[in-house]
Amino acid sequence: MEKSKSSLLILFSVIVLDLIGFGIVIPILPFYAEQYGANATLLGLLLTSYAVMQFLFSPIWGKLSDQIGRKKVLLLTMGGSVLGLLILGLAHSLTLLFVGRILSGAFGANISVASAYVTDVTTPENRAKGMGMIGAAFGIGFILGPAFGGMLSVYGYSVPILAAAGLGAVNVVYAMFRLGESHSENPKSERASRASVLQIPLVRKLCAINFLYTLGVNQLESIFAFFMADRFHYDARHVGYVLAVMALIMVGIQGGMIKRLVLRFGEKRLVTLGSILLAVAFLFVPESPTVWLLLIPLAISSVGRGISQPSLMSLVSRGGNESDHGTIMGTFQAAASLARVVGPLLAGLLYDHDHSLPFFLAFGLLAVVFFLSFDIRVKDAKQAPQVQPLEAA
Repeated sequence: MEKSKSSLLILFSVIVLDLIGFGIVIPILPFYAEQYGANATLLGLLLTSYAVMQFLFSPIWGKLSDQIGRKKVLLLTMGGSVLGLLILGLAHSLTLLFVGRILSGAFGANISVASAYVTDVTTPENRAKGMGMIGAAFGIGFILGPAFGGMLSVYGYSVPILAAAGLGAVNVVYAMFRLGESHSENPKSERASRASVLQIPLVRKLCAINFLYTLGVNQLESIFAFFMADRFHYDARHVGYVLAVMALIMVGIQGGMIKRLVLRFGEKRLVTLGSILLAVAFLFVPESPTVWLLLIPLAISSVGRGISQPSLMSLVSRGGNESDHGTIMGTFQAAASLARVVGPLLAGLLYDHDHSLPFFLAFGLLAVVFFLSFDIRVKDAKQAPQVQPLEAA
């Protein structure tokens, strides 16, 4: 148990450093892209290019980690992310921005590997807490990252991105020496594919829910900087501060409260409650006349996301065999990545037509998730078909 706790803490620190680097870019990218003539639609395409690569590579990294181990894949993807950030930071055209984001998307699709690592070192009873640690790492990354990015942006938009690349390089070295392996190599592992794990009823339902959930949340993520600039004349620094406040709320829930909440209410109820909180919050975001009033629905959305996201991840980890956790988590994350393919482009198009439309779409999608959550049945995890090795097919 102590070894598992130590492994989780080290993984947590690795993810925090990784996501601080990712978070630095978030408030910068819309303004950086705007320098090269990008409007909301082109920004949507830029975000979509990142998500397309995440959709394609998330299951690949997950399955590869089932075969060669989680640590090796994490190191490979973290190193590739540094390369993507370097290209992005040194870009002098919109084309190079796309190249940098495409590489960052391909190598940044490693949350499935981190999730599988958590599954390896936790029991089912403690898994929501473990997944909550990943969520808390995201939160800390999104507190410190946007804040650092906003502060460094006064020296030029490329400076924070190059700083993120430097931080990523340090993180690769740290993980190389400090992070242990959680999953033994199994090069002959051919038992699971994306298609086969989607035959598991629980996994299939949760992947569909995760797609709709992420598509809804992504409406806010994609155009938030433009919304704050247009409505309240905020710059990158101030947008970063607002994002940091939202992330702080999520950290408080996922870092310290999620285990107690799961024990009291269960993951399924938290998904139901979280989705309706998000839906209501999105409905009121475009109607807020001042920043202080806007903080109310933003805080509610942070609470909703804080309780529902780790609960979804905990639920899906109960599907399939232990040896296929990387593939399952990769497929689950691919559903989110697919939503991020569609989401930014859709948000950009809707926003260019009417600034309120992305938020109303998000309300509708999260309302659908609310109703679908009543049909989640953990017993469906036990109905997984026996997947045969390829040579036996």
